[in-house]
Amino acid sequence: MKEFEIAERIGRELSEASLKEAAAKALGVKADNVGHVEVVRRSVDARQDILYRYRIHAYRKGEEFTPYKVAPYQDVHAAEPVIVVGAGPAGMFAALKLLQKGYKPIVLERGKDVERRKVDMAKLSVEGVIDPDSNYCYGEGGAGAFSDGKLFTRSSKRGDIREVLHQLVAFGAHPDILIDAHPHIGTDRLPEIVKNIRKCIEDHGGEYHFDSRVTEIIPPHSRPDRESHFEVHCGSTVYKASRVILATGHSARDIYEIFQRHGWALEAKGFALGVRVEHPQWMINQIRYHGKYQPFMPTAEYSFVQQVEGRGVFSFCMCPGGILVPSSTEDGTVVLNGMSNAARNSKWANSGVVVQIEPGDQPAEYTGPFALMDFQHDVERKMYEYASTQGGKHPLTAPAQRMKDFCRGIVSKDLPKTSYHPGALSSPLHELLPEHVSMRLRRAFPQVDRQMHGYYTNDALVLGVESRTSSPVRLPRDPETLEHVDVPGLYPCGEGAGYAGGIVSSALDGIACAEKIR
Repeated sequence: MKEFEIAERIGRELSEASLKEAAAKALGVKADNVGHVEVVRRSVDARQDILYRYRIHAYRKGEEFTPYKVAPYQDVHAAEPVIVVGAGPAGMFAALKLLQKGYKPIVLERGKDVERRKVDMAKLSVEGVIDPDSNYCYGEGGAGAFSDGKLFTRSSKRGDIREVLHQLVAFGAHPDILIDAHPHIGTDRLPEIVKNIRKCIEDHGGEYHFDSRVTEIIPPHSRPDRESHFEVHCGSTVYKASRVILATGHSARDIYEIFQRHGWALEAKGFALGVRVEHPQWMINQIRYHGKYQPFMPTAEYSFVQQVEGRGVFSFCMCPGGILVPSSTEDGTVVLNGMSNAARNSKWANSGVVVQIEPGDQPAEYTGPFALMDFQHDVERKMYEYASTQGGKHPLTAPAQRMKDFCRGIVSKDLPKTSYHPGALSSPLHELLPEHVSMRLRRAFPQVDRQMHGYYTNDALVLGVESRTSSPVRLPRDPETLEHVDVPGLYPCGEGAGYAGGIVSSALDGIACAEKIR
């Protein structure tokens, strides 16, 4: 096998003939002696001419090529059960791995199925009505089901990403995700994929139970009868299994409180907090393509990392051609996130721009394992209190400033149009944010302009707050068995356990935990 690269102008198809010709040249053989040719990666190069760069694997005729295949799912109707708490990426892919291993996954999800969840999210955006169990964070598919659907993790340290990507394609994702350097699915396509995963799990004998918020976990060692199974309580309903995979997402405080009540180990963990930044998409297109953007080109995206006063300031969950959405999970708070459809065709580009927060960065009054979670919650509540008392017309109105005004400490006289349906209120956001967060953001934005000239502009809107970047709590687990350090048979995984961030890394962590079950 020979690996090589070729380039093609965006807008032109990579023909089979040109691909085979390039493969023959790379292998040093005639075209008739070329066997299998596989495109393994595609990326956009906008440094000079706007090109697609392809990484190719080419095989000589007769040279062995083994295509990647997903392991088959087994019939588990009568198999040993394993409880999976949470139906986000970690939970779904843990359940799929259990099917492959011959275990019966019993998936407990506090929220609703993906179709009913859409109704609750519409009420959230239009009326400001928050269902604490069904929103942009909770429900089938987790926070990732209504997002851009970015699949950026490419590191093999977490596991074989092909297992995730190939299964997503089998359940309805476009095959381009197998080769794109920055693959995404789109929030319009993700719900159908999530439903197809559930159907596969149920058809093979697994179970889904929605509206099933876990209220208690009783492990075998603390049961009076000493039976060798866990009891997982969802109100008055009790589920039993000898192993439990805990994949509850980054906002499930009530699960952490169960751990605290039992005296099981949990600890504060660093996360990131900041703002959501929204530009006109045409502006990002012109910046990233150096003024050469054409409508047939992919919608431009960006990412950056800056260091300010010993802490990272970085873009997070960038949504080209996207919209801003309210992600609060309880009344009295304002939280923003972004999402985009597969076509990425809205008029706006948005991204979280956040500051790294480590244990000890919070004020002294925040202590214990919930220190950073309490700090996070109070910032979210401060946004709500300001907007609700200063004329916000919607319960989830977001405090906002134009970007240069934010950096200069000036309350904006007016605000540009925004995709955020609840609306924005001109506010002293630079004062509402924690001082050490505000200071670093205000220094970072002008620095970013050196990389992306035109990014630092008063045509950009800065809104608060982006706070649900990852869990501020970790559930420590044994590095070998992946079981919780105090509870054998309990496998914390994904974002909620503090071991992942994003769809692919969460899915890989769910797979890793399911692999450990014997």
